[in-house]
Amino acid sequence: MQRALKQHGRYPYSAITARRDYRWPGRKRLAVYLGFNIEHFDFGAGLGAALGPKSPEPDVLNYAWRDYGNRVGVWRCLELFDLLKLPVGALINTALYDYCPEVVEAHVKRGDELIGHGHTNSERQSELSEEKERALLEYCRDTIARKSGKKPLGWLSPWISESPVTPDLLQETGYQYTLNWCHDDQPVEMKTRGGKLWSIPYPQELNDIPMIVARQMDGRDFADMIVDNFDEMLRQSKEQPLVMGIALHPYLVGQPYRLRHLRRALKHLAGARKKAWWTTPGRICEFAEKLG
Repeated sequence: MQRALKQHGRYPYSAITARRDYRWPGRKRLAVYLGFNIEHFDFGAGLGAALGPKSPEPDVLNYAWRDYGNRVGVWRCLELFDLLKLPVGALINTALYDYCPEVVEAHVKRGDELIGHGHTNSERQSELSEEKERALLEYCRDTIARKSGKKPLGWLSPWISESPVTPDLLQETGYQYTLNWCHDDQPVEMKTRGGKLWSIPYPQELNDIPMIVARQMDGRDFADMIVDNFDEMLRQSKEQPLVMGIALHPYLVGQPYRLRHLRRALKHLAGARKKAWWTTPGRICEFAEKLG
């Protein structure tokens, strides 16, 4: 007899075709959000997406390429989001408050949701002890609340890096949802040792890092992918309410030739605004909590 496989115990199996039906606000069937990842890195630390082959540290080429996102790309993207009147879920490293606080403030002024994304993407959360991981979650929570006026509801671990107790610690430190798990197209209630934590769908396919950096897809194809995903999920949402996230990084999509194609894709989506609920992960979480 073969052994039973190890289980995470966070949620049971559930076929999306066998769940209760409901509608999002405005009687919409598809919820759409932008997950805008704004990150800052240690100079000479090594971690981070790479434009070209990594060099011995200090790897100036790849560090400076990522820094373009905070100096230029983020502002070009914000101009586009303003033009189309799109809300944003801004996933922020708290190191931004020390380096470029005006970037975070721009999102606050827009009324965007701020989502915890670690202190820096130069660290992996899974490498921390439970005590240090708890301290990180508390530090990011308290820093965002103190500097921007509101505690974050949600969390995305740098590099989607979890320890075995990350969901437990998130619930215990006051976060209401995680974006780490890409296992569904609807909010999923996760079990923790202290209570409930929502998992809000966050894309690892409709995400510029794996598509552009890992698979070397160009901006035109990534934009086509956004359009195709939206059109197909609109069709699917006739049967079930669904969530479509779009994960973006300003050092990638903020490059002029990619931004041009992103504009085309987001104009297509915004043009179908009457068919979809443009929102943020936090509002999706709040709706799921009320739904029960």
